[in-house]
Amino acid sequence: MAKLYLKFEQAVLKEITLTQGALTIGRLPDNSLQIDNLAVSGHHAKVYWDQDHYAVEDLGSLNGTYVNSQRIGKAALKDGDQVLIGKHLVQFKDEGLKTGPSQPAQKAGPATPVLESTVVLDTKQAQEMIAAKNVPAPAGNPLGIGKAAAVVPAKERIGILSILQGRTDQRQYVLTGKMTMIGKSDMASIRLKGFFAPKTAALISKRETKYFISSSEKKVTLKINGEEVTGQRELNEGDMIEVASLKAAFSYQD
Repeated sequence: MAKLYLKFEQAVLKEITLTQGALTIGRLPDNSLQIDNLAVSGHHAKVYWDQDHYAVEDLGSLNGTYVNSQRIGKAALKDGDQVLIGKHLVQFKDEGLKTGPSQPAQKAGPATPVLESTVVLDTKQAQEMIAAKNVPAPAGNPLGIGKAAAVVPAKERIGILSILQGRTDQRQYVLTGKMTMIGKSDMASIRLKGFFAPKTAALISKRETKYFISSSEKKVTLKINGEEVTGQRELNEGDMIEVASLKAAFSYQD
């Protein structure tokens, strides 16, 4: 079982059990692990399962992400590694899979989270578990006998950002990733050009069929339809986005 321990001056502030999904770390409240400190960028780094191991990746943070005192863009994590985020330390512990003598062997991979006093099942996970247990049987087999009920997934809506004003490397972007960074950073998906362009201006996150946007730094002003936005805002069809020198329109693919 892999875990992260958030520390400050050797004191453990929080313990998180990792799963196969991505975990984001940053100053803004929409992060999985929020660190409310000015040395931490709005969306600073992420930890995620990468094929057969956990990895940490910097999200274009201002002060950088360090693993065992070495600044990284992306790095594989090993048991005992120490990740420095601003002035806080995030320690990675991987105790491996633990099985009792009467249990069958398990395939290698990340451990399933165990509900302990420090672990809380979030609303999304609970909804997914409930939905999985209440999948309707297909027509012609109302009892679902003999085979699992077929599930027809809903058509996924993909967002598009059309650039109306500002210097970028493209005029239109298809938002297929879970996270889309806007800025001058080499890690940004939407690259801003110009000497005064911020390294990280904003971050668009995709959750299921919805998209959300938030500014990456307090000094960067974000406007939706001419209204200044603080924190995170859901994007709707036709929204006009203004951030740094960029002006763009959000829509969905037909």
